[in-house]
Amino acid sequence: MSRRGTAEEKTAKSDQLYSNRLVNMLFNRILKHGKKSLAYQRLYRAMKKSHPQTETNPLSVLRQAIRGVTPDIAVKARRVGGSTQQVPIEIGSTQGKALAIRWLLGASRKRPGRNMAFKLSSELVDAAKGSGDAIRKMEETQIMAEANSGFALFS
Repeated sequence: MSRRGTAEEKTAKSDQLYSNRLVNMLFNRILKHGKKSLAYQRLYRAMKKSHPQTETNPLSVLRQAIRGVTPDIAVKARRVGGSTQQVPIEIGSTQGKALAIRWLLGASRKRPGRNMAFKLSSELVDAAKGSGDAIRKMEETQIMAEANSGFALFS
């Protein structure tokens, strides 16, 4: 049993323009080397570019994209009977959102294109429509979890 107290769960703050926690979570993952203004610039430009493509509110496009990419089940490596197996584990909403944001940004960074704002807006629109690399990653994770459902006892 741990002698240390349990860590308090931190709530994400909301951003300035949209007053939304989800936007701030995405901003924190874009942030590299402490370049805060550059990260905000890329995110807001990406959201602005997604508006003409979808004809809807950029915030709803972001929510729909993250909702579509958020997984229900993930796989974790566990040592079972002398060998390492991929064990399916149900994940909560906070961890699911974090995974979805990570997958969206990874997919947008891999995209060919001019700049990060363009690539991120394209990936957000694709994810909102139900296609794209981040959606494919989520589906692969779901398939892997279903294939290893026999090891669910060991979670």
